[in-house]
Amino acid sequence: MIFRQLFDSVSSTYTYLMASRVGGEALLIDPVFEKTDRYIKLLEELDLKLVKVVDTHVHADHITAMGALRDRTNCVTVMGEQSPVDVVSMRVADGEKVTIEGLAMTAMHTPGHTDDSYCFRMDDRVFTGDTLLIRGTGRTDFQNGDAGDQYDSLFGNLLKLPDSTLVYPAHDYKGDMVSSIGEERAFNPRLQVGSRAEYIELMANLNLPNPKMMDVAVPENIRMGINLDRQREVATVTSESIIMDNAEGMLLVDLREEAERVKSGVIPGSVHAPYSRLDQHLAMLKQAGDRKVVFYCAVGERSAMAVDIASHDGVESCAHIPGGFVAWAEAGGNIARV
Repeated sequence: MIFRQLFDSVSSTYTYLMASRVGGEALLIDPVFEKTDRYIKLLEELDLKLVKVVDTHVHADHITAMGALRDRTNCVTVMGEQSPVDVVSMRVADGEKVTIEGLAMTAMHTPGHTDDSYCFRMDDRVFTGDTLLIRGTGRTDFQNGDAGDQYDSLFGNLLKLPDSTLVYPAHDYKGDMVSSIGEERAFNPRLQVGSRAEYIELMANLNLPNPKMMDVAVPENIRMGINLDRQREVATVTSESIIMDNAEGMLLVDLREEAERVKSGVIPGSVHAPYSRLDQHLAMLKQAGDRKVVFYCAVGERSAMAVDIASHDGVESCAHIPGGFVAWAEAGGNIARV
């Protein structure tokens, strides 16, 4: 496995790059906007294709690079389903998988630092965001933070992982790079409490100043989603018109991953061409004949990018459903179960 731990000294943020092999698909966790060029260069040097970018929560101390990376690489943006970010390509719930070629992470909803905080677990390691730090824990006094929820996330979830599980946090301010669940259970001073109430009292008395960039970073990161104008700039077909015309003369193409389809259902009669494998389906889409190729995803982000990709590759008549499957369901469209 290719694994890189990258550091932003201004915000003391760790970003993680992973791929199963050279020349394969890659994933980034918690990227920083100012380091976007560095990520792109490293991806090129390692001959990797960036497929997904994950943020563990809405950050208050730096601006995320998710939007910039999406715009430059057409990657999928991923956050927890509780995230208040305007538009995210793919939202995951507790226990769901985030996968790329050869690698999989399990999402763990761990509220407390913020209400949308997630950790992501692999077989031998866990990316803990700001929930569990090395010899510390994330503060709980803003962005709907809750010390009681964080205690439950720590003692009822994270600390139940095997002691040997490696801990990779989103930040460190002392120069530490990695720890383990067993090590943190034994030596993390904030975990040496006897009760939930004691932990709540401990966190209530930290009296920390607000992050310097909070007033800028939080609203900017919430607006990270694709510029909604882009969904209108490319050719569109509304859910209502598809329902009215019964998809006459259209080939509906579902870009979502199988787990999303199983969870939410599909538009009846649509074909499946996962966005991350779209290049493998373009030849088939060129054979659509007189039918208009209409892409859809969860909320319209992947489908807007798919129209650009397909059009540039010679798919002559294609469009997408703005608002995606969410808009389809809200319009009362029929839904088939997978």
